[in-house]
Amino acid sequence: MSHSIPLQQPRLGCGAVIQRADGAVLLVQRGRPPEQGHWGLPGGKVDFMEKVEDAVVREIQEETGLQVRVERLLCVVDHFEPALGQHWVAPVYLVRVPATAQAERREPEAILALAWFQPDALPAPLTRSATEGLARLSAPR
Repeated sequence: MSHSIPLQQPRLGCGAVIQRADGAVLLVQRGRPPEQGHWGLPGGKVDFMEKVEDAVVREIQEETGLQVRVERLLCVVDHFEPALGQHWVAPVYLVRVPATAQAERREPEAILALAWFQPDALPAPLTRSATEGLARLSAPR
């Protein structure tokens, strides 16, 4: 007896807390679900046979124009979106850039806005991965 139940599998995303030398972090306002309108971390989907750290570097370049190098893993976020039938697993990395780093909004259909924020003056609402990643940024190692 076979049932035609759709196979639901987690999807792999990635993101990065991008921090300037002055302490500010770069956040992007999401233009698409999940969490449309929320402020989050630059990042996206990991492609098949792509290293996660390479995906982080690629996604940041595609979204913001910044050329970055991953410093370290901050956390891994499990993000459940039952209403959308989605489960995302997203490693979140730390990336540091010079205080003079200039980011630009390169994917206007996916990103409504981007801006630098000091960690004590963050916008709301934040995405789950931004909330967890920024919490780990200030936590002792």
